[in-house]
Amino acid sequence: MTQTFHIVGAGLAGLSCAIRLAGEGRRVVLHEAARMAGGRCRSYYDSSLDLVIDNGNHLLLSGNRAARDYARRIGAADELVGPQDCVFDFLDTKSGERWRLRPNLSRLPWWIFAQDRRVPGTTARDYLGALGILRARGGATIAEAMECSGLLYERLWGPVLLSALNTDPREASAGLAAAVLRETLAAGGAACRPLVARRGLGSAFIEPALATLRAKGAELRYGARLRGIEFSDDRAERLNFGEETIDLGASDSLVLATPPWAAQELMPGLEAPDDFRGIVNAHFKIAPPTGQPLLLGMVGSLSEWLFAFDDRLSVTISGADRLMDEPRESLAARIWAEVAVATGLPAELPPWQIVKEKRATFAATPRQQARRPKAETRWRNLFLAGDWTATGLPATIEGAIRSGYEAARSAARGA
Repeated sequence: MTQTFHIVGAGLAGLSCAIRLAGEGRRVVLHEAARMAGGRCRSYYDSSLDLVIDNGNHLLLSGNRAARDYARRIGAADELVGPQDCVFDFLDTKSGERWRLRPNLSRLPWWIFAQDRRVPGTTARDYLGALGILRARGGATIAEAMECSGLLYERLWGPVLLSALNTDPREASAGLAAAVLRETLAAGGAACRPLVARRGLGSAFIEPALATLRAKGAELRYGARLRGIEFSDDRAERLNFGEETIDLGASDSLVLATPPWAAQELMPGLEAPDDFRGIVNAHFKIAPPTGQPLLLGMVGSLSEWLFAFDDRLSVTISGADRLMDEPRESLAARIWAEVAVATGLPAELPPWQIVKEKRATFAATPRQQARRPKAETRWRNLFLAGDWTATGLPATIEGAIRSGYEAARSAARGA
């Protein structure tokens, strides 16, 4: 009987796991409860805007090696675009001051000594405060590792760490922040070049992956919600999809690439993150003005990051639990008022869409970090994938893809 790898969940974790296994010539069956793949990283047609938009805006960096490897494997590397150099544009919405953060390419951070490359009003000495994050003891918060106040924190560390962790930096894990910094800013500007999916997340990460899987003979099953797993002493034996059950052969493996709450329902005694943070995304159907940067950090405002696509402007607000109950209409008006000032566009509200994700990521606190499980489980043929597993990174696209790769390696090794 042919050995089969069953993967439950067709988000980025499940897709990346399937891509690795199918690329090795393994037989893959991908089960997805929804009628489409992508999970929290997908594009869809919005009839109110008459546009294809993403359910959330995602920024990648050139140092995200797993995400870029995945894009190459599915033939979509050209879908990720950005400036040739490491450049980040910022606007202080209260003072109107604009600047460009320009780290140099090498690991030696001489850019902090160049006034026109660093945050205005700061000195090179100010940047040494971030060393506390890299030296923090296990279980420490960022507030315990560095001073969370002052001009540099307000204009750089606070916004950057909030977007990376989707958790107020004061309560967030210093260890997770250190992992992000080591792989990006501490690795030099060559690892920090911003990248955006030019035609949307679907074109960059989802549709090419599905096409690749089909070409490699993988079976894709939509509308297949896993209801339960039957276990023996040391392995998963049977998958219950309601009207259908699937027996796992002696050499078959199962990868759960579901959200943590779904995995906990299926696996007795699984400890996983149980505290989550929301994200709000706002999409406006209006062409960006000439010269608008691909990404603009907005400091001192409700809006945090402004993305400029060819056919729309989109705003992302992290750690947005406080906004989940606010009416969408008032949110759109508030956000557009800030965007109009930042871009010089008319104050009249263009066609808009607000997307709220209440459980966008796990809370990146030390307590939640300690609850993240490894890919391997106590059942020898059952493995876990997801940005909530122990990737060493916060809940990001890079972390999700790494988790899929790790689950694929573990499943293939244990097969």
